[in-house]
Amino acid sequence: MNETSAAPADTTSAPDSDGILDEALQRLHSSGPERVVRLTNHGPMAVESLVRGGQAHTVHRWLDYYRHKLEDMPARVSPVTDENWREALGEPRRAADWIDHFSRALAERPWREVLAAWWPVLLPGIAGGSTHPVIRVGHAVRGLTAPGGGTAPRVAELAHGLGYWAARHAPLPPRAPRALPDAAGAAAALDAVQRIPVQDGGLPDRFAQLTSVPAWPTAPATDPQTARARLGDLVTAAVHRYATHGHTDPIMLVHAATAPNAVLRALPALPRELWAPSLDAAWAASAAVTAAYAPAAPAPSDELREAYAEAGRSTFDEVFARAAAHGDDHTIKFADTALDVGDERARAAALRGVELNPPAL
Repeated sequence: MNETSAAPADTTSAPDSDGILDEALQRLHSSGPERVVRLTNHGPMAVESLVRGGQAHTVHRWLDYYRHKLEDMPARVSPVTDENWREALGEPRRAADWIDHFSRALAERPWREVLAAWWPVLLPGIAGGSTHPVIRVGHAVRGLTAPGGGTAPRVAELAHGLGYWAARHAPLPPRAPRALPDAAGAAAALDAVQRIPVQDGGLPDRFAQLTSVPAWPTAPATDPQTARARLGDLVTAAVHRYATHGHTDPIMLVHAATAPNAVLRALPALPRELWAPSLDAAWAASAAVTAAYAPAAPAPSDELREAYAEAGRSTFDEVFARAAAHGDDHTIKFADTALDVGDERARAAALRGVELNPPAL
């Protein structure tokens, strides 16, 4: 795989691995999408990553560790319907109502139809829930599009992901675009993102400080394949950049890569006319996270030496096994996205995640 574009990882897995994923999702679906004041339930995303990364044998042990972090599904308020959904959009306390709504929709219509109908509604709120809802949807879609993936637990997982996204739907504040050179690629565009003045507080407070972002790509992508290629370039650039710039907030900065990669994973299941707006939304989310958390300067080269050296002598299976043994949910998910990119710099970035984040197991 080349150094400038991301591609989906091989989603082929053994039948027993698929069974483990379905069992894990069933274990998780009695839990709510959040825990302890807005912290996200990462369980479904992490177990799907573990299965696709060849670590299915670790899933139930990981869930045994993680289960103390889970909380029950929140109380229902009132049903979301085709008539009242607009007033419920972006209402976190309606998460269970939204999950019920999508569960009903997915029982009545094929999952691709439901996804296509709601994607343009939800896409402007990609930043809601610290981008976790779109990431959860991306994992759900990958699970559904894997061979034999249309199982009931995976359809239910899509309902949970879409419901969480609808409940946490939150558009970014208006931003003035800033011009970039015509030939600027994704890496140059991320480098050009200006940091917010006060890098403190929660994500909503940080996003409220956004006033401008680079206009990237400089020419709108009217061709779907061009949009997809540019989105792959963005994922690759964000993964590579994490190795050098992830040190100030190694948890939050993974989302500059994992959020656009979730969109990239969903594209094959979406109508092609939605690919260009998906690129625009993914760039806005990645740039916003970068502005909110990126350091003023890259890490010193001596801090990177070990990760780059190990990346040069390790396979990606070995790197992902390190992330799985580390156990931190964000580290697992970022390594999974780095696996999609698939080059040596991506392996180094995944290993930096292992270095920078506290181990969970």
